[in-house]
Formats: sequence, structure tokens, C-alpha cells
Amino acid sequence: VQLQASGGGLVQPGGFLRLSCAASGFILDDYVIGWFRQAPGKESEGVSCISASDGSTYYADSVKGRFTISTDNAKNTVYLQMNSLKPEDTAVYYCAAVQGPYYGLLGIFPSYEYDYWGQGTLVTVSS
Repeated sequence: VQLQASGGGLVQPGGFLRLSCAASGFILDDYVIGWFRQAPGKESEGVSCISASDGSTYYADSVKGRFTISTDNAKNTVYLQMNSLKPEDTAVYYCAAVQGPYYGLLGIFPSYEYDYWGQGTLVTVSS
């Protein structure tokens, strides 16, 4: 069972990146996938999550309107499209999965609820 996060990199403010979280060893259909981030010296922050069961999503206020989470169940992969990036988005981004199914997400599951974690991918927003 593995989650593989990728797509991080260096981007200028206002730019964009797309992160991927590929699952292997299990099927995402009955899971909720969350994205978390941790900046240097700061606590981990839940960014967004999606139910692969019904496609419902939830976003932290800090990224609402700029980030979009989506799932491709055929590829067993979740994406995080990040637009209008700001320096404060700089962090290591992690994806995680918790088994459901869950429908109609109303929030981001706390980190201790997740069953599997990816290794993290670094996003740096700087000019």
C-alpha cells in the first residue's frame, strides 16, 4: 500500500503547479484523500480533501478559490491544481488517505484520522 506524491517545484508568485497523488495497493473509490502542508517552523495545515465516493470536496479558507482538488478513479490518482500561488504557500505538501466511504464532506479530516500517507513534495513560491 503506497501513496506517491509528486509535482512540486519552484514557481514564481502568481504561477501554478499541479500536484499528483498516485495510489497503489488499494482502490481509491471508497477513500477520502486529503492534502496537507507543512511550512518550516509551522504546524501542519489541512489544505483540501475529496471523497472519491461522491466527488464532494472541501478547502481551507487560505486556498479557497485558488486550489482545485480532483480525482481520476481510473488512474487511481488525486490531483491538486494550485493557481495564483503565493509565497505563503511554500511548504512540503503531503497526501493522505482515510477509508470510508464518506459522502458530502463538510470539513477536512484531522491528520490522525488518515490510514496512509505519501512522502511529501516540496513547493517553493519565490521570485
